[in-house]
Amino acid sequence: MILVGATTLFGAVPATAQRYDPRFPVCLQRWHERGLITFDCSYHSIDECRVTASGLSAMCQENPYWQGPSGRNSRRRQGGPS
Repeated sequence: MILVGATTLFGAVPATAQRYDPRFPVCLQRWHERGLITFDCSYHSIDECRVTASGLSAMCQENPYWQGPSGRNSRRRQGGPS
């Protein structure tokens, strides 16, 4: 039983805090070895992000916390009435 607990404890993926930078509209989601996933929200466009993602185990996506040009999300982007 101790062996199972030790395997579970030491086999876990290291946890890292993820931050979505609300100043940028696009994030790069990247998969690393051992199941680690990171987000880099420092891109101004999907195309800019795709250049970085090319050849990597990664994808680009909209930043769900982007505050938009006025400093906050518009209701239309959130799916609410305009």
